[in-house]
Amino acid sequence: MICRSDIANLKTDILEKVGQKIIVKGSLGRCKAFEKEATIEKAYPNIFVVKYEENNRNVTYSYTDVLTRTVEVEVFDGNSYAPLIPPLVEHKRKRNVL
Repeated sequence: MICRSDIANLKTDILEKVGQKIIVKGSLGRCKAFEKEATIEKAYPNIFVVKYEENNRNVTYSYTDVLTRTVEVEVFDGNSYAPLIPPLVEHKRKRNVL
C-alpha cells in the first residue's frame, strides 16, 4: 500500500534531482518495454516532467507511477545509475498444511 509519506518523500527526492540525467524504464504493453535517457525538467505537486534526449520531447509522470513501478527511474550519480526507489523485495510465504 502506498502511504502519503511515501509520496511526500519521493516528491522531495525528485525535486532535489531536477536537472539530473536519468534512465526511464517502462512497459508499452504486449511484452514491449522501453528504456530511454532523459533529464528531470520540473517537479509539480502531482507530477514531474521528464525531457527525453533522443527526440527532445517532454513527458509527464505521476509520483504513483514510480511507487507502483509502472515506470522505473534510475538517477545518474556521477559514476553510474542508481534506482530512485529501492528494488522490491519479495517475501515467500510459508504454506500451512493441516
